[in-house]
Amino acid sequence: MTETAARPKPSALAAPLGVLGGVAAAFAYVGTFDPNEAGHYPVCPLLHYTGLYCPGCGGLRSAYAVVHGDFGTAFGLNALAVAGYLLFAVLWTVWFTRTLRGQPFALAPRAVHWWAIVGVVALFTVVRNLPFGAALAP
Repeated sequence: MTETAARPKPSALAAPLGVLGGVAAAFAYVGTFDPNEAGHYPVCPLLHYTGLYCPGCGGLRSAYAVVHGDFGTAFGLNALAVAGYLLFAVLWTVWFTRTLRGQPFALAPRAVHWWAIVGVVALFTVVRNLPFGAALAP
């Protein structure tokens, strides 16, 4: 005997589809207005005042490159952002698939996960600002 999952209510799909719509709109905007040209986006204050790259520096240009299918350039501009885009795509796909199957989906990161994320972001930020980490700089 096989169990079948209950079909989801159409309203259950609103959240994942709404998130996808918002992310698609953001990427469409970035893909339309080139961050390499001055005037559409603010300058990174950390870079402007200190000359140091924050973990997000190059992220908009990276998103622009992703929209235009230039994944090598995207990775070179901000590898952490590209990893974040990929992680989002995987998690969103799992969320949407489970919702379609009528199964619950919940992320419950523990403190160790948050500390690992903070550690990776901090390490990325420090290394990209050191001479040997120049390959990680945008």
